[in-house]
Amino acid sequence: MKRWLLLGGAAAALFAGVSGCGGLGYYGQSIHGHFSLLNSARPVPDWLADPETPTPLRERLALTETVRDFAVQELKLPDNASYRRYADLKRPAAVWNVVAAPELDLTLKTWCFPIVGCVGYRGYFDRPTAEAEAASLRAEGFEAGVYPVPAYSTLGRIPGAYFSDPLLSTFIRYPEGDLARLIFHELAHQVAYAPGDTVFNESFATAVERIGVRRWLAAHASDQVRTEYERLEARREDFRALTLKTRRALEGIFRGPGSDADKRAAKAAAMDAMRAEYATLKAGPWDGFAGYDPWFERANNAALGVLGAYYEQVPQFEALFRAQGEDFHRFYAEVKRIAALPRAKRHATLAR
Repeated sequence: MKRWLLLGGAAAALFAGVSGCGGLGYYGQSIHGHFSLLNSARPVPDWLADPETPTPLRERLALTETVRDFAVQELKLPDNASYRRYADLKRPAAVWNVVAAPELDLTLKTWCFPIVGCVGYRGYFDRPTAEAEAASLRAEGFEAGVYPVPAYSTLGRIPGAYFSDPLLSTFIRYPEGDLARLIFHELAHQVAYAPGDTVFNESFATAVERIGVRRWLAAHASDQVRTEYERLEARREDFRALTLKTRRALEGIFRGPGSDADKRAAKAAAMDAMRAEYATLKAGPWDGFAGYDPWFERANNAALGVLGAYYEQVPQFEALFRAQGEDFHRFYAEVKRIAALPRAKRHATLAR
């Protein structure tokens, strides 16, 4: 579950790497990691026809074919080779993202590259290297973190089935609703992308996934799957509400009067209050569910800043979808138009 909360965070990992702007070492690990992933992928029909494919995996892959067709037919998402192949990575994450923020600010540190612009994370295919980068950032005075990302999008910019984004072992066994969400989210990145605007890009993809999964569950899911999804989503909503409240409290502290020492004390109190409220949720309505424990144990400004990037503009995109008569073609056309505007005008237009 904690992976799902942050999925899509490596939406630009490939292009951030192949640009070479991060240095030769970063360039090399990005190229090697991505091509290793692509070389592991085989078309889903091949896996389905292979008698050695385990039955549970065969069933999940068959499900993805239906989800993928639904994405094209009902959500008008790209009809291409993305998520029509599958790769077993034999590791728990596709990439590990490094994020960082100042001690008294929720603004994420950014790394800038051609094509994708500036993004608030840096993806590594090797966890120890990511941890070393995070340690270096902490030595500079940042609050940093490393989190696993189950999937990333190459934005559909490279033609050919071989270069298409594959299904991965890192998420193939997700609950049905979450599996569908992930596929919808990553495909949405291929529809519209504003270079250097993580909040816009991730909020748009999150809005598409939320709209899409509601329709998928209504049209295709069993009662059991819908009940499971509702339980998971209720916890996610509680998590979002709690972390949003904490982000707003911290923003008020950081922007308000007082010395740095005063702000540090107020920040510590806000973080303690957040963890106490989480403990109440876990002991009460969550019936002891502890899946968010690792996040709260490591929570800092960087972790809270990332969450803001994924959800900040989701309500505006959902309102825009309704304003376009819930017509996906019109919705995507309007999102593309807004994405092409200068950043300040883009955000102002979306807010209206």
